[in-house]
Amino acid sequence: MLTKLFSDKSVVFRRIIILLICIGFFMFLRSFNNIDRIQLTNQNGTGYEKAVVQEVARDNVQSDGSRIGSQKVKVRILTGELKGKALDATSTSGYLYGADCKENMKVIVSTSTSGEISVVSVYSYYRAPIIYAFVALFLLIIWAVGGKKGFKSALGIVFTFICIIFLFIPMLYKGYSPFLSAVIVDIIITVVIIYLIGGFSIKTLASILGTVIGVMIAGGVATGFGCLAHINGYNVSAVEELVFVANNTNLKVGGILFAGILIASLGAVMDVSISVASSINEVYNTNPNLSRKELFSSGMNVGRDIMGANANTLILAYTGGALNTLILIYVYSMKYNQIINMYSIGIEIMQGLSGTIAVILTVPLVSFIASELLTSDKLKSALRRKI
Repeated sequence: MLTKLFSDKSVVFRRIIILLICIGFFMFLRSFNNIDRIQLTNQNGTGYEKAVVQEVARDNVQSDGSRIGSQKVKVRILTGELKGKALDATSTSGYLYGADCKENMKVIVSTSTSGEISVVSVYSYYRAPIIYAFVALFLLIIWAVGGKKGFKSALGIVFTFICIIFLFIPMLYKGYSPFLSAVIVDIIITVVIIYLIGGFSIKTLASILGTVIGVMIAGGVATGFGCLAHINGYNVSAVEELVFVANNTNLKVGGILFAGILIASLGAVMDVSISVASSINEVYNTNPNLSRKELFSSGMNVGRDIMGANANTLILAYTGGALNTLILIYVYSMKYNQIINMYSIGIEIMQGLSGTIAVILTVPLVSFIASELLTSDKLKSALRRKI
């Protein structure tokens, strides 16, 4: 009875500490995001508001069903300073902007107001509710299938999103090193997510150490590849816009590419780390008499299967991201020497291979760390008390 009481107190105490850490972290994020951002474009009098199409005054549908030019529509503004007003607007038939307007359709309009005159154009469909619904469905499916662990996984995804938007991006804007910022954010995300999944245990510690070192390997390989191949953060698309931003802020453009590789490789490396550490932990629980060498061999056997699947996943993911480029290369019948020396191809190869190498090396790394920790009597007893 006394043992249970102290155990319950230990659990409550640990949860209070975690709660205080969470509160402190979110208070830090709130203060860290108190930034006076430089206005790079004149946005006075402009806005993007929700509206509903009341009437299509002039349509742009052709006899063959295609749309050319723009529609003339009347919209009623639903939000902002112009709320309630019925205004004339144009809707261009484009792939990125505009919408094929119909009566009672909700859209997002771009408004530009000067004095009593307002110019309105349809910016896009009002798709926010669909996005929210699919995100909610995704989180609910994780929760329904995974139960308690699924719910924790959903929390981990939300936490990752918060860290990227409210910590990583502001760090870049404030002029912190992109590489260092990515390392810090990766460590925070890794510790929180793996703790949510595995709790306070030896396999959690092994997974965290393996993930952090594995991601660092990805960054190191990418940096070395970039130096040897003369590829840097200035060889990416939209670099002109980034340079313009950097000239007016503290943004360091050169390191963003490699910081992105650290962030992108985190998921695959974490997956391998958790899988290998969990497998070794289960083997050890089944037979605690196994030696370090035997546990290491078990981890390698499991890891080889996982490694192949995850390596293929990374390569396919980066190939999918470069699909537009590959199609253009094929259609224009580009020459081999032209293709293999293109910056865009070099970057995709660098991203894919650096992440894959990190996944491969994480297997022996986590196998070694987990086997060492599990057979360390002193550390094992300390962690399993779950103080």
